[in-house]
Amino acid sequence: MNTLKAGDNAPLFTLQNQNDETVELETLLESNQVLVYFYPKASTPGCTVQAENLRNEKTQLAELNTVAVGISPDPIKRLKNFETKKELNFDLLSDEDHAIADAFGVWGLKKFMGKEYDGIHRISFLVSQDGKIKHVFDKFKTKDHHEVVINFLKENA
Repeated sequence: MNTLKAGDNAPLFTLQNQNDETVELETLLESNQVLVYFYPKASTPGCTVQAENLRNEKTQLAELNTVAVGISPDPIKRLKNFETKKELNFDLLSDEDHAIADAFGVWGLKKFMGKEYDGIHRISFLVSQDGKIKHVFDKFKTKDHHEVVINFLKENA
């Protein structure tokens, strides 16, 4: 796994969201910086806490000129169920072939309960409007991810 670092160019992507609409990073960057957060699987406990907290902080993120998008290998239908059940208010993007996760360097070997498998590592990237990665968030707990992001945004506004 070769995770991108601050200063690297973010891979431009086009993915389908939970409503089967096309979302392009390049278009999002026209008016905001973008928090691209990768998560392993919709509707699991850790991913739910992380998403709900970002949902609750959408206004504060907007005040800090930031929009969040979540990316997972889930199919669109699963993302739609997650959005509906948890009343999420941001795009969840389907990366079923994990090509974008690979491009960001977050797809790789994981270990859980003695088993090894390939999957998404929970890492977030703040992409500035010039398309460069401004910061990589890789040290957080799911319950405080939103606080770590907002604190960074406030300190670097």
